[in-house]
Amino acid sequence: MNAQLSFEITGHTRVLGILADPIAHVKAPAGINAIARRRGRDAVMVPFQVAPDRLSAWVASLRDLKSFDGAVVTVPHKVAIVGLCDRVSDRARAIGAANVIRRAADGSLEADMLDGAGFVAGLRGAGIEPRDKAAYLVGAGGAANAIAFALAEAGVARLTLANRTLDKAEDLAARVRAAFPGVLVKVGTADPSGHDLVVNGTSLGMRSGDSFPLDAAWLAPQMVVAEVIMEPAETALLAAARAVGCRVHPGRPMLDHQLELMADYFGL
Repeated sequence: MNAQLSFEITGHTRVLGILADPIAHVKAPAGINAIARRRGRDAVMVPFQVAPDRLSAWVASLRDLKSFDGAVVTVPHKVAIVGLCDRVSDRARAIGAANVIRRAADGSLEADMLDGAGFVAGLRGAGIEPRDKAAYLVGAGGAANAIAFALAEAGVARLTLANRTLDKAEDLAARVRAAFPGVLVKVGTADPSGHDLVVNGTSLGMRSGDSFPLDAAWLAPQMVVAEVIMEPAETALLAAARAVGCRVHPGRPMLDHQLELMADYFGL
């Protein structure tokens, strides 16, 4: 048995999974298993590496797996999983992707998206309240989609969406407006000036030599600059923001808070 596991797996143990391809990089199992132990739950999360062309068959098999309670879903399956579940939350359907599924007692499957909720919970856990703020978000991929909807749900007064592919930003803006008509949503440029909260929702910054996701010359001391990237802990964008005098918010709290939301979703 792995030395990190300080509990015994028995015939009563409930099984959770994380679904990805590739999968060696995932961090959720350690976090979820720690939460299960802290909450006194007899459950374990294990990795499931499933190729995209086998996803449908794998999901179908879960309906008959009575010891299975749910799974985290990540790249490249977040979009495809939506069409394979019996029930999908309103936010996951609007976003067009899900990152958690769970099995009901009758074998039916439901899906939800917690990326954005985890990001907002991480902000609030650090004492950063997005309500009534002017927020700028760069990116229109899966994480950025979820964060855009979550910021609107959290009550930002204004949301500016920027992306290198303009059509994707405009599509995201239209979907957020439809879901939250009370929020002013517009498409912006690489200039983040005039905003209280600036969020990088792209992968730019993960690798040395990456370009900035936005024009850092327009960062100002009154801004909070936040990341979704966890490694490195301080991206070039956060370093530039700190040098200007901005408050910075790294990517790790998004995962930490989302793990708690995931555990709640799975009934741990």
